[in-house]
Amino acid sequence: MNIAVIGAGYVGLVTGACFAEFGVNVTCVDVDAGKIARLNDGQIPIYEPGLDQIVVKNKQAGRLSFTTDTRAAVEQSLVIFLAVGTPPREDGSADLRHVEEAARDIARYMNGYKVVVTKSTVPVGTGEHLRRLISEHQKGKFNFGIVSNPEFLREGAAIDDFMRPDRVVIGSRDEAAIAIMRDLYRPLYLIETPVVITSLEAAELTKYASNAFLATKISFINEVANLCDRIGCDVHDVARAMGMDNRIGRYFLHPGPGYGGSCFPKDTTALLSVAKEYGSECLIVGAAVEVNLRQRQRMVEKIEGLAGGLKGKKVAVLGLSFKPETDDMREAPSVDIIRALLERGAEVRAYDPVASEQAGKALPEIEYALDEYAAAEGADCLVFMTEWNQFRALDMGRVKGLMRQPKVADLRNIYDPERMRELGFEYVGVGR
Repeated sequence: MNIAVIGAGYVGLVTGACFAEFGVNVTCVDVDAGKIARLNDGQIPIYEPGLDQIVVKNKQAGRLSFTTDTRAAVEQSLVIFLAVGTPPREDGSADLRHVEEAARDIARYMNGYKVVVTKSTVPVGTGEHLRRLISEHQKGKFNFGIVSNPEFLREGAAIDDFMRPDRVVIGSRDEAAIAIMRDLYRPLYLIETPVVITSLEAAELTKYASNAFLATKISFINEVANLCDRIGCDVHDVARAMGMDNRIGRYFLHPGPGYGGSCFPKDTTALLSVAKEYGSECLIVGAAVEVNLRQRQRMVEKIEGLAGGLKGKKVAVLGLSFKPETDDMREAPSVDIIRALLERGAEVRAYDPVASEQAGKALPEIEYALDEYAAAEGADCLVFMTEWNQFRALDMGRVKGLMRQPKVADLRNIYDPERMRELGFEYVGVGR
């Protein structure tokens, strides 16, 4: 089977590479000629563990190619995935400009039956909107199917999530399209991956609802952590006991500076916009968004209290990306928190294993260190912002010797409070 993936960003590149790994012939299309040129030279524009090996392997095998020629990709493909960006507008709703442009291109170049699949996260009703749009812009009258096939990829674990997913959701009312999609995902039948067939609208909503629920769990445990700070107990004890209840589950009950990234912030606000459009209310989701924004401010206050004021203080920050194993700085809590530290008069020196280059675009005014220890040198306060594995077993005796004042704000609860205090650190965590 030949398929095309329009959009060679994070979702599109992972989707294309993984389908090629399944033995499918994949053409990835993007309007960014520079990006396509780099991909053809073997340069991967994003950091995702394992992705570079899969891309190189399947490109050499002839199953994966990159082009700016949308027409050729559409004409030779049976299935066409839309994996373009849907950035938020000022009101929080999703901007479908790129999706609509891609749909019009598909309509113009359609030369037979095609299955048009939205991988991009889109509002409820987009599938039927695309059906009308393609019908209006076709040069010849060809039948086509519309499918919603949302992605549930975690940055840093996207390859495994695609190859061993919890479920595959296929939303459509076109039986032929559903059969083709089942065939495309047939390699996953060997590991008995559940395939959930729904309406277009249910599949579109499932993506938003899933991310909003996970975002709500994070906001909830952060509220509990803030209460634990007041009470004087450890949120980890509470979260562990909660998570043993199978109805709740232990995942996403880790307190910290709040959620970020390309999905949760965008999808929660988009779901609120969808609810408003349909005359409904999502009070819980709205509260999760508000709690997440407030959590960043609470972290600033926590750091300021520990440092004894920020004016003229040197603050070392370890970790900048919104989570480990990615260089993604979109909506990263570090950006808002560091900007607030700067506004209060602090000097900031930071280190991240892979995200420093991307962080420099959002935070050009701070200093970037070559490693963890260089960041800590002369600091009045050390902040753990992202829980990279290499931060979990630092030589804290050496760190203490490098710092001007041994104060640590552990926003990810990486270290044991008692052990840190035994080493002579003034230590604060989140909910501990």
